[in-house]
Amino acid sequence: MHNEVINTIHQGGILFGNYSPGDAIKKALSIGRENILFELRESKLKGRGGAGFPTSTKWMLTAAAQSDEKFIVCNADEGEPGTFKDRVILTEYPWLVFDGMVIGGFTVGAKKGIVYLRGEYVYMLEQLNNYLDKMRKEGLLGKNIGGKAGFDFDIEIMLGSGAYVCGEETALIESLEGHRGEPRNRPPYPVNTGFNGKPTSVNNVETLAAVPHIVINGGTFYSTHGTSASTGSKLFSVSGDCERPGVYELSWGISIHELLEIVGAKDPKAVQVGGASGICIPKTQFNRKLAYEDVATGGSIMIFNESRDMLHVLKNFMEFFVEESCGQCTPCRVGNTKLLEGVEMIESGEYTFMYLNKLKELGKTMQLASKCGLGQSSPNPFLSILENFKEEIFQSNGNGVKHGKK
Repeated sequence: MHNEVINTIHQGGILFGNYSPGDAIKKALSIGRENILFELRESKLKGRGGAGFPTSTKWMLTAAAQSDEKFIVCNADEGEPGTFKDRVILTEYPWLVFDGMVIGGFTVGAKKGIVYLRGEYVYMLEQLNNYLDKMRKEGLLGKNIGGKAGFDFDIEIMLGSGAYVCGEETALIESLEGHRGEPRNRPPYPVNTGFNGKPTSVNNVETLAAVPHIVINGGTFYSTHGTSASTGSKLFSVSGDCERPGVYELSWGISIHELLEIVGAKDPKAVQVGGASGICIPKTQFNRKLAYEDVATGGSIMIFNESRDMLHVLKNFMEFFVEESCGQCTPCRVGNTKLLEGVEMIESGEYTFMYLNKLKELGKTMQLASKCGLGQSSPNPFLSILENFKEEIFQSNGNGVKHGKK
């Protein structure tokens, strides 16, 4: 028995468009490294894991680093609650990811690629390794790829250990090296000092899957989709109170209201954008845009209708962060516990607004002082839900039960 699930894909846009496996590798070898980097820069592709760092910049820095060994790492440790787009790409379109890694290896001068696959996705391992074997037989992986003398590149898949924090690139690298998955101090950055101390480009599954389309169609074509600051398409993992959950490919810049109509949301009260670590948007703000310049997201969209108790939702998120904090830095280790205690105080009615205001200040301190993205983003639901749903939380929940006293 395994954890495999049926994928529900709503196709459209670029990523799920037509593509013949291997074509982008062949074109990349013919146009050369400089032109690949040029097209990536023209595309304005940003990292699809959530951070939004320009992919061309990351690859240029890795390519410029002086070293006898370099690596391309695919971050497939999809641990953010509410996110399942990378799973869909890897099971339905693995060639996009692997072709993107080969092109990345050629561009930055790496000879090895590593897929850091979420431990719960172990059921994919055989299928993915079979596809890699097929690429080797076709000359798209291994020695002298595509007949290009001296271009040797191979890919290995390694399983994660189930830690949410390993979605952060330096904690992921620590895990790959056999250590406890804890974030490193930065600088130095992985592009200079990454896996085994060598220059390493760590890219999300969706980011790598976009590369073959950019190589084939050109960066200008890609940049005409979306907005000027958020180009291309985006995969959204849609779940919760809607008629048609699943993975949607939509252009950046779509409003939350438009997305809710597409997925058939009924009586939506709130949308958690970006997973547990994202922000909770109330219906008064459904006109906001899903884009880096407004509401940025790695892709998770969780919909809550009028029947949902937002304090219960918040407690669920905070329990998750208390459990998943690696404990390395004090702001995250202690801060998340204190924020959860605050939620429990509201539940029992044993709170004061003065103390809750102090917790909000603590949350803002955590965003500034935490070592990695976990502690920097875990206060987001606490701050956004208490702010946007204070009338519900401090008077009554959806069932009319008093949460506390003023």
